[in-house]
Amino acid sequence: MSNKLSARKQEIIKITEQLIEAVNNGDFEAYAKICDPGLTSFEPEGLGNLVEGMDFHRFYFDNLLSKNSKPIHTTILNPHVHMIGDDAACIAYIRLTQFVDVQGHPRSSQSEETRVWHRRESRWQNVHFHCSGAPAAPLQG
Repeated sequence: MSNKLSARKQEIIKITEQLIEAVNNGDFEAYAKICDPGLTSFEPEGLGNLVEGMDFHRFYFDNLLSKNSKPIHTTILNPHVHMIGDDAACIAYIRLTQFVDVQGHPRSSQSEETRVWHRRESRWQNVHFHCSGAPAAPLQG
């Protein structure tokens, strides 16, 4: 693999980590900057429906993530990046999330995620993601 390709794959992993960090921190502004306004997703919270736009996600930021004072730590395991030309990429990985439950016990959850990235005006934006497994935002109370 060329150094240029390897660097671009690392760039996709880094922007994915930044997106997850924004979620963990309940930072909707940072999340919205990384996501396309027309973001689509399949995720456990969508109950099998294709969700479109940011309002669905904003609800969880406003009512759960921003109010969470307990630490959340996420590890991306085995990321695999497909570069699709110069301005598109797909990343697939296991997301391992550590959190503290309502009883104060440390817990872990796992989800399988795929994200599609599109670069516009030299900025990567998440245009679609698919999450299987545990919800991305553990209900911690």
